[in-house]
Amino acid sequence: MLGTDFSTGSPSWIDLGSPDTDAAAAFYTAVFGWVFTSAGPDAGGYGFFQQDGKTVAALGPLTDEGASSAWTVYFQTPDAEATAQATEKGGGKVRVPAMDVMDAGRMAAMTDPAGAEFAVWQPGAVKGLDRTSENNTLLWVELHVPDPQAALSFYRGLFGWRWSEMAAPGMTYRVISTAEGDQEDTSFGGAAELQGEGMKPSWIPYFTVMDPDRTAEAVQGNGGTVLMPAADVPEVGRIAWFADPFGAPFAVLKPDPRM
Repeated sequence: MLGTDFSTGSPSWIDLGSPDTDAAAAFYTAVFGWVFTSAGPDAGGYGFFQQDGKTVAALGPLTDEGASSAWTVYFQTPDAEATAQATEKGGGKVRVPAMDVMDAGRMAAMTDPAGAEFAVWQPGAVKGLDRTSENNTLLWVELHVPDPQAALSFYRGLFGWRWSEMAAPGMTYRVISTAEGDQEDTSFGGAAELQGEGMKPSWIPYFTVMDPDRTAEAVQGNGGTVLMPAADVPEVGRIAWFADPFGAPFAVLKPDPRM
């Protein structure tokens, strides 16, 4: 599961682009108990979701014309510009070239060859999220694309990722790990084939919760939608998928105690 000792290729940041940041902040505060804190007058409306003063995610306004509300997963890199160049060589696209984010670090935003959007973070003063894998924080990220094997080969070219296959109902699931360290201990996410009509290639964040069914009630009670009702997955836990009031998909997981 995710930690905060980030290494190359590990998810180190996550943010939400929304057409209405005030309403989005209110929704996630109601669902997860987060507190939204502005990054300041020069941040263009960007700010941080916090838990006990620890940053667990971020939020900003949509900046691209026609963009849909969505969560973006950032993977750590020692060189954002080099990773952007490798993305293009590997068949992906660079949406936002490498740029400085004040003294916090450098970022770039890309789209993989399958169409899933992601970003990279080269840390400066900000190393990444302050808290993960605790209640109401980021636990897991999941890639959904038509051809997971091909997509993971692309990401291996960027980050050196490793993965292992496991059988899952109706599919082969691939558990992803960073390039170095014990493969099981450094796992942070998975990859699966697209399921269901209308779903587009994407990275989906999973947040830990104590009770996915109660979270579903909070989502619906605050204008969100249940995309997949809470269900038990053997040896994984109880999961559910939602969309916030502006259509950004996300998931929750109550891990199996044996994980």
